[in-house]
Amino acid sequence: MVYTAQPATRQKTEQPSPYRPAPNLLDPALLQAARHLYRSFYEANPDVVQRPSGVALNRYNHRGKLIFGRKPILLPQECFIPFEQVQAELY
Repeated sequence: MVYTAQPATRQKTEQPSPYRPAPNLLDPALLQAARHLYRSFYEANPDVVQRPSGVALNRYNHRGKLIFGRKPILLPQECFIPFEQVQAELY
């Protein structure tokens, strides 16, 4: 059997979704908790000069840690807040 024509290929056209989450919008309570954690850490440890990459925060109880590594590994209930957003309103 010989085919003389290639079957027509369909190109998938992506339509923009109206339900995309905004990547830069965070819960203000989470941002406030991250700033409080950052301030508390540096008040207790003023000799640390390394800049963190961000804060890993539990979304439910707002407990967290400063992250100094490049790629944070988060638990399912945690979110990562980049240092740029934490620092945005500190000064």
